Amino acid sequence: MSTFHEINTPLRTIMTPGPVEVDPRVLRAMSTPILGQFDPAFTQLMNETMEMLRDVFQTKNQWAFPIDGTSRSGLEAVLCSVIKQGDKVLIPIYGRFGHLLTEIAERNGAEIHIIECEWGEVFEQEVIIEEMKRVKPDVLAIVHGETSTGCMQPLDQIGPACRELDVLCIVDAVATIGGTDVKVDEWQLDAVIGGTQKCLSVPSGMAPITYNARVEQVVAARKKVERGISTEADQKDVLNPIRSNYFDLSQLQDYWGPRRLNHHTEATSMLYALREGVRIVLQEGLEERFARHRFHEKALIEGVKAMGLELFNDVPWKLPMVTCVKIPDGVDGESVRMMLLHQFGIEIASSFGPLHGKIWRIGTMGYSCRKENILFVLAALEAVLLRHQVKVQAGNALQAALNVYESKNIVVKS
Repeated sequence: MSTFHEINTPLRTIMTPGPVEVDPRVLRAMSTPILGQFDPAFTQLMNETMEMLRDVFQTKNQWAFPIDGTSRSGLEAVLCSVIKQGDKVLIPIYGRFGHLLTEIAERNGAEIHIIECEWGEVFEQEVIIEEMKRVKPDVLAIVHGETSTGCMQPLDQIGPACRELDVLCIVDAVATIGGTDVKVDEWQLDAVIGGTQKCLSVPSGMAPITYNARVEQVVAARKKVERGISTEADQKDVLNPIRSNYFDLSQLQDYWGPRRLNHHTEATSMLYALREGVRIVLQEGLEERFARHRFHEKALIEGVKAMGLELFNDVPWKLPMVTCVKIPDGVDGESVRMMLLHQFGIEIASSFGPLHGKIWRIGTMGYSCRKENILFVLAALEAVLLRHQVKVQAGNALQAALNVYESKNIVVKS
């Protein structure tokens, strides 16, 4: 019989668009002793997490809680709880994750309407609004920050237009929550899904969501409580019940609300992690945190350009936490990534679809977004490119980044 040793993972500097390095305070919180899920001490932690999530989402919504599972579980929960067979769903696609929204909506019986633009571009908001007027969808599902391209779709006009046209606006903010503004109430977004493993610097395993009364009304009309835990009052005929039991927002509301309906067993340690992660976000301050991401992004960009490399997403709609670098002609991008990993312990990402093999994606998210990480990745990338016989401006990258750090005129925590 094989003998297995205890886990001893190598230390890495993770500079991908997710997962990212986890804040040490979050790791400590995860070692907190387990409580029963209906222990008053634990339900108090649940309530505190909901309260803090409202602040992170910048909303007054009653419902703001995590779905147990990766970010995709949050997308599944919201979409399958809202979309019923035959609903029209409009999905603007400008990267990989618009296709994911399409996949989920299709599997829930939606009538799909798609508009697409080239990867690396985003939509003029008026284009989406005009398409909504033409299609008259029940739901608009859209990605806020597309990590596959490093681009961010403006939403401030789209949300109000959805409200005016009576369309539910569901937003994938997995990549943006905790790293840049996601103004749920101000932008009039009906449901928003976040992720833990990116700007919140919590391990993958939960998906914070929030939604308003418009969504709750749709969910309530489809509510069907499972037989083993239902009361006589719960037992009623439902025309279009939510197809998933696990991802049923109507039952999850009863779990996270005062009723405490025993829907599932909460992922206790992950709840500890999320609570600590959002506490850290609010302790730093949203505006200060967003400024920190933009500041270190600037240092990275200046270093990359000074090295002689070209950005893919050097555009006004750049996602502040993901910098996409064009792979120089004739260079094996995977060879560079593997040398960074094996020689320096640094991980950066490749991309997908039409951009696979054409760009590297460097994430500066959450706890990974620190000065030492920026300087380290620039130095290591320069060294690896030199080993690959790439003509770079040796020494310039670090000097350009240091110029940013030494001339800063805003107060940013490193």
